[in-house]
Amino acid sequence: MDRAKYLPATLPSRRRLLQSAALATLSTALLPTTRADAAPRGFDYPQSEWSPASPSNYTVANRPTSHPVDFVVIHVTQATYSDTLAIFQNPKKQVSAHYVVRSADGHIAQMVRERDIAWHAGNWDYNTRSIGIEHEGWVDKPEYFTNALYEESAKLTAAICTEYAIPKDRSHILAHYEVPGSDHTDPGPNWDWTRYIRLVNFA
Repeated sequence: MDRAKYLPATLPSRRRLLQSAALATLSTALLPTTRADAAPRGFDYPQSEWSPASPSNYTVANRPTSHPVDFVVIHVTQATYSDTLAIFQNPKKQVSAHYVVRSADGHIAQMVRERDIAWHAGNWDYNTRSIGIEHEGWVDKPEYFTNALYEESAKLTAAICTEYAIPKDRSHILAHYEVPGSDHTDPGPNWDWTRYIRLVNFA
C-alpha cells in the first residue's frame, strides 16, 4: 500500500506543533475562568464573578470615551444578595448596578460592564458619570456590614478610583442619598464612612 497518498502533502514540523500547543495553552489561560467548573470572572474587576444584568436594565455606552466617570455611588440593597441578582436580571425591573457585594464573605458579582451605564442612582446625569456598588443588607441592620463586606468593597472602590483617576474621598465616593433628586436613604446611618474611606485609601 502506498502510504504517501493518505498523508498530507507537507507534515507540520515539530517546532510548529510545539508553537500551536503553546498558543492553545495561552488562549485557555486568557479565558474568563480559572477552571472548567469555575464561575466566569468579572470583566473589569477580575476578583468578581460575572453575573450579567438583563440588557433591558442598563444603557450600552463606551465610557469613559462617551461619558467621564467621576463618582462611585454606594448603595445598600434592602434585599438579600441572591434576590438582588434576580432583580437586576429581571427585564421588567428597569434597575441595575455595576457590582453587588455579598455580606457574609465579601464576594462580588459584576452585573454591568463599567463602560456601560447602570440604572442605579435615580439621576440620569449621575448614572452616566458613576459606578454603582450595591451591598447586601438593610440600612437598619448593621450586622450585615461585616468586615469582609467593608474590606472587599473598599478594594473594589479603590481599583475603580485608580482606573478613572477619581479622588478617594467623600466628595467623589457618594452615598445613594447624596445623589441630587434621590428619594433613597441608603446606605444609612449605620454605614461607617470613616472606616470605609480609610480602607479605600489603604487598599
